[in-house]
Formats: sequence, structure tokens, C-alpha cells
Amino acid sequence: MLIAGMQKLTLLDYPGQVACTIFTGGCNFRCPFCHNASLVLPQRCETVMEEAAALDFLRKRQGLLDAVVVSGGEPLLQEGLEDFLRVARALGYRIKLDTNGSFPDRLRAVVEQGLVDRVAMDVKNAPALYAETAGVRMLDVAALERSKSFLLTGSVDYEFRTTVVRGLHTRESLLDAARWIKGAKEYYLQQYRDSGGVIAPGGLGAFSDEEMRALASAVRTVVPAAALRGVDEREKQI
Repeated sequence: MLIAGMQKLTLLDYPGQVACTIFTGGCNFRCPFCHNASLVLPQRCETVMEEAAALDFLRKRQGLLDAVVVSGGEPLLQEGLEDFLRVARALGYRIKLDTNGSFPDRLRAVVEQGLVDRVAMDVKNAPALYAETAGVRMLDVAALERSKSFLLTGSVDYEFRTTVVRGLHTRESLLDAARWIKGAKEYYLQQYRDSGGVIAPGGLGAFSDEEMRALASAVRTVVPAAALRGVDEREKQI
């Protein structure tokens, strides 16, 4: 498994858990707003930690960390993912998987084997705008539909999330996205921020805090559980 980054401690990536986050390298999407270009683009992606070293880290943190978040990139591209999750699970960790939802069979497999406790699936935009927002010409929306529908069955704890970007999203497209996941128990709108490592920042920007609150209010008419991520947390810290 290609490990291209690690955050050794996070209180944010897995709600209610003290966790570390492991970032796998490589992704089949090229979202222009992605702030993890070094994890996505082949020419920038490199191994920063061997799998054995990552597992050794987890062994040493037993009793100190509650959970492991596996993010990316797109983790379900990794052929060695199941074996890694199986060892992490044997060490007693809860596991959260971040995914773009484009590999429904692999997603179902790790869930049905009991290898993950929570899944976060990105909802890039309204289905009609998905290819443009994901930065790929040929997009299998049917695969995304299968992943979305599987999570909505409640077979595993889950959340959906959308990074909201001026230039890609509108009130109407977010409402269409919300209709696509209607019935979701958790849906987060995340405020876009240009980290300096965005894949293709041209023409993209962030909505203001006030605009984000208005967008969330609109989305709640379809998915009542919709909440902001980033804006509200920052306000609590002021």
C-alpha cells in the first residue's frame, strides 16, 4: 500500500475519536479544487512511509489512539488496503475510510468483512455536474449511485460531504446534490480553502461564511441533517 502522508494526531477527522490519519497515494479523480495534489498527481506522489513502519507506529500507539482514518487520494485504489485494515483492526483500532465512492464493490467488501466502522463519501456536486467537478471526462455515475445507495442502507456508520467551491457550485446544484442523497443522516458542507497546493485553482474561490450559512439553510429543506463544517467550528474558537 502506497502511504504518501500521515497525520499522527487528529481530533477532527473521526468524530469523537482520537485518531491518526494515513493518506494513500493516487486517485482516479482530478478535482480542480483538491488541496492534496501531492497525493493525487503521479508526478508528485511518493512514498513517505513504508507500510511496515506505519503498522509499527500503530502498535506503539495502542492505548493512546482510538482510531485510524484512511484517506487519500482514493484508498480503495490500493490493492493492499484490506490486509492493512485487517492488521489495524486486530490491533484494536476503530477505522474510518474516506472515499470518492467510485469503487462500490470494494467499498461493500471492506464493510461486509467488518474492516471499517465509518465511511465518509464525497458528494462532488449534482449528478449532472459530477464529471466537470471531479475533473474527469468519462465518469461512471452508476458506480457512484451504487456506493451512495449502499451507504444509505445504514450497513455502516457514514457521512456524506461536499466541499463547496465558488465557480463549481450554486444553490441549485447543491439542492440537486442533496436530493440525490435524500434521507442521509449526516451531510456536511465544507468551505473551500486554497491551501496553495490546489490542482487547478484558476477561476475557483470560496463562499463567505454568511453565504455558506445561507446555502446550508437551503440544503436543509431537503436533508434536514445538513450542517456546516469549518465555519461553525471556527466561530466557536473565536
